[in-house]
Amino acid sequence: MKAAIGYVRVSTEGQAAEGVSLEAQEAKIKAWCAASGFALAAVHVDAGLSGGRADNRPALQAALADVTRRKGVLVVYSLSRLARSTRDALDIAERLDKADADLVSLSERLDTTSAAGRMIFRMLAVLAEFERDQIAERTKGAMAHLRANGKRISGRIPYGFALAPDGENLLPLPAEQESIALMRQLRMGGLTFAGIAAALEARGIPSKLGAKWTPATIRRILEREVA
Repeated sequence: MKAAIGYVRVSTEGQAAEGVSLEAQEAKIKAWCAASGFALAAVHVDAGLSGGRADNRPALQAALADVTRRKGVLVVYSLSRLARSTRDALDIAERLDKADADLVSLSERLDTTSAAGRMIFRMLAVLAEFERDQIAERTKGAMAHLRANGKRISGRIPYGFALAPDGENLLPLPAEQESIALMRQLRMGGLTFAGIAAALEARGIPSKLGAKWTPATIRRILEREVA
């Protein structure tokens, strides 16, 4: 039988809004362990800490280290106590799964120690992955739109352009644009990215910051042009 590790958390705002104190959470966890036949080995407590980040909660990190070492079951009152978003909670659950540990969330009745619980968890994981993919698509589309309209999209000015005086728009640099055209021509001629980098070096064409041309840099520039 796997050992159970409890984790409880409350912030001042959360306790006032939800009325679920540390003691109440721990009592629920103890009751589940008793009813399910698990021995509660430890309860880790984060008092007065926000759930916005996992890395700044020492008790959570201790609980995760404890449960993964024991290959046990992490028991929480609710996913909101574990992490602020379901996606963050799923990331933690995936870490547990890799360590052959389990997760039980009492409020959501999520229990990966059972076949049904694992099925529900996997469905949630698929939905979270779908959400991440959608965000990535929207971000890529937004960046492509900004790029197509000559807008700055990061702190780094892309090769082929200079920052306009307004600090927002990009202006094409004729010399660098010619170099990009040469890269495309060499690539269409069958040259590898490494071959293109060597050709630029041989011609004495400088990179954006004067560093040596690399295959990765050539790839990024040409892929950006396609995007």
